[in-house]
Amino acid sequence: MTATVSFTIDTPLGPRTATVAYERKGAGEPLLLLHGIGHHLQAWHPVTDILAAEHEVIAVDLPGFGASAPLPEGVAYDLGTIAPALAALCTALGVERPHVAGNSLGGLLALEMARNHLVRSVTALSPAGFWTEGERRYAFGALLAMRAGAKALPLPALERLSRSAAGRAALTGTIYARPARRSPQAVVDETLALRGATGFEKTLAAGGSVRFTDDVPGLPVTIAWGARDRLLLRRQGIRAKRTVPGARLIRLPGCGHVPMSDDPALVARVILDTARSARVPTA
Repeated sequence: MTATVSFTIDTPLGPRTATVAYERKGAGEPLLLLHGIGHHLQAWHPVTDILAAEHEVIAVDLPGFGASAPLPEGVAYDLGTIAPALAALCTALGVERPHVAGNSLGGLLALEMARNHLVRSVTALSPAGFWTEGERRYAFGALLAMRAGAKALPLPALERLSRSAAGRAALTGTIYARPARRSPQAVVDETLALRGATGFEKTLAAGGSVRFTDDVPGLPVTIAWGARDRLLLRRQGIRAKRTVPGARLIRLPGCGHVPMSDDPALVARVILDTARSARVPTA
């Protein structure tokens, strides 16, 4: 069940209140799940139950996405705001230094949280921020095209398209390698989430100059890339490995940019293995 929580974030404008939606289930060490731009926490549903067998899983809608409220007027959607906001969210939920798994924008945020010593481990699935300028322009263009399509489609047409495998491929083939595996309702819901994402343009604008250039020493880090990622091409994983040399770099066969639906068992295993590696062996 989705709930909401409000918390205070520090901004250049002074303290401001943010409110986000989240789902929480399971027991064990906390595991925070962060979705990509234009998506929502339901992107994690294919793996949530598997992860909740070992962890207290907290999936969140980032500010301005899904069911979460936008950030207060004038507050930037940049790394310097969102990463500390996620730390404040964890405090509000009574969570200290969770494991974090993030996809795309969420992967970049997970690495930024790690850089600021806010997490126990990181699994970054096709994280943003390791692109060349040309690759960034290509990805942003594809995202803007998806957003325009989501806005242009009347709901009856969207529902009709979602009922066929070909329609689901047309709607979501940019981010999934196996779009036919998505249920019609899931495709409708995520297209509506993309359409209604109040933070989309401001997040995209803030990401124009983002490059992740820092190492993340002393933490278990896994960077996993879908072999069929059409949005952030998999060669960016090599750059990510060079930037974070201690990270484990994993190829996800048969997976696209949002791999949780393409191969839930594989993605869950990668996340769980990373979290387990952070545990101190007992004597």
